[in-house]
Amino acid sequence: MLGMSARSLAKGSAPPSPVPDGLIRVYSMRFCPYARRTLLVLKAKGIKHEVININLKNKPEWFFTKNPEGLVPVLETSQGQLIYESSITCEYLDEVYPGKKLLPDDPYEKACQKMVFELFSQVLTSKKTTFLGGNSVSMIDYLIWPWLERLEALELTGCVDHTPKLQLWMAAMSKDPAVSALALDVNHVRAFLELYLQNSSEACDYGL
Repeated sequence: MLGMSARSLAKGSAPPSPVPDGLIRVYSMRFCPYARRTLLVLKAKGIKHEVININLKNKPEWFFTKNPEGLVPVLETSQGQLIYESSITCEYLDEVYPGKKLLPDDPYEKACQKMVFELFSQVLTSKKTTFLGGNSVSMIDYLIWPWLERLEALELTGCVDHTPKLQLWMAAMSKDPAVSALALDVNHVRAFLELYLQNSSEACDYGL
């Protein structure tokens, strides 16, 4: 994993060189929950990749050629292929790269996971397995985790006091190797949010 903690590129910066063979590049921002979905899948599957952070408050002009909306995450291959939208990037990585499968191969089971993702709040009350897709971590867990991991930084942990199944799921997720490897510093998240709400271009690089 290259560039994970590199300062973000902003307006006026030079565009990066082509993606080296054998790597896939992800355009990210250190505190973006959508980008963290993609980073979690990259980590969980052990995919060799590099990270280029983008200053979302002061976006480079060239970044709009990677995604016309100017949003992260964006994947770029060594062939110059571009994939964006977080759930799409995650599914792409799971389909293209070997190793641990995070989505079921069976079309019906895959559809069920996607339906669960859409009905997350309802499913939590009835789930009977440790994780949302079964007894092991799968794609749906990684897609949802980036929002739940921010509860402490937002001082909202009390919101789950009366949801024991959600608490058990969060405890299990925090022990997952990919999740623990990419764990956020609570104080950094709080400082980022404060700066971001002030529209500060320094927000994306807080703590570096």
